[in-house]
Amino acid sequence: MQIQPLDDQKPEQQPEVRRSLKPFIAQRESKENEVAIKSKSVLIFYILLAILFGVAYLALEFQTIHFSYISSLSLQRYIFGGLLSIMLLLGEKLTRIYLISRVEDDASRYNVKRLIRFFVLLLLIFVLLSTLLTNWTTGLVSIGILSIIVGLALQAPLANLFAWFYILIQTPYRIGDRIKINDCGGDVIEVGYFETTLWEFGGEYLSSDHPSGRRIKFPNSLVLNTPVFNYSWPLFPYIWDEIKFYVAYESDLEFMSQTLKEVTREKIGDQMRQQISIYRELLANTPVDELDVNEEPIVFFRLNENTWIEVIIRYLVQPKQMGRVKTELIREMLQRLKKQPDLVKFPTGYNR
Repeated sequence: MQIQPLDDQKPEQQPEVRRSLKPFIAQRESKENEVAIKSKSVLIFYILLAILFGVAYLALEFQTIHFSYISSLSLQRYIFGGLLSIMLLLGEKLTRIYLISRVEDDASRYNVKRLIRFFVLLLLIFVLLSTLLTNWTTGLVSIGILSIIVGLALQAPLANLFAWFYILIQTPYRIGDRIKINDCGGDVIEVGYFETTLWEFGGEYLSSDHPSGRRIKFPNSLVLNTPVFNYSWPLFPYIWDEIKFYVAYESDLEFMSQTLKEVTREKIGDQMRQQISIYRELLANTPVDELDVNEEPIVFFRLNENTWIEVIIRYLVQPKQMGRVKTELIREMLQRLKKQPDLVKFPTGYNR
């Protein structure tokens, strides 16, 4: 059996897959249209509300509606505060519909959306306080005391919020990245203001890197004092993986080495050479540019304690394809090696 080389074409771009996904694509487009209609409805509602508050403010400004002087000033301040709040919400909605939606990268679009929403929330709080407080001096003192009390009581949530800014700026991980932090490993599906959510892979019930079906949540502040292992660096989203075999001392190690390399080259040879060239360019800009990086799969041997020789082949692979690629490689390698029992002697059932 011959293994087909990795196809550079994404699965969703392949004709057979597109035909199978057609009903789901239609359903998704229908849902997107519903969201677009709902967004425009909300936009029209904000515009009408802004016009209503604007007319009410002008009516009080030009004394079209008669109230007492104090009541008129208070009502005018409240209406102006409401008008500013509506304008902020309207601006946020327009930005999301006509600017953020044009950002091609999903992770960047998600981060910008959350960032704008956060600052709009801060401005809304400021407008609310400005509207309700007539004496700013007393108000600022009260806010200062309240901030100290809240800061002491909410140290953990504030640390998570600051960590969220750190994640946006330093990008230790983004939406869609496969990461591991402490004992948690998975694909990032949400980066909230206070916590991050992973779609777990592997886990205690699986021996492979397949998604386990569980979600993992951890506080954002964990990234401030814990190493983050990111398997999805945009410039080089690959890692090295290994396959191990045990053979007897009488085996032809040269034949094994050539066979394992041949199978691996057929599967990922061209792709591996391309990615290694990128990796070397990246290393050239660092103090470790003299590091020896092989562009071909390599095979090396070790003496094992169980009196067998350990044969290891190392190759480059995308993290999310590790399980599939390793399975296909092992299947083909074993088929070819077993065709030469005189050259490759595997442990038998009573010698393992």
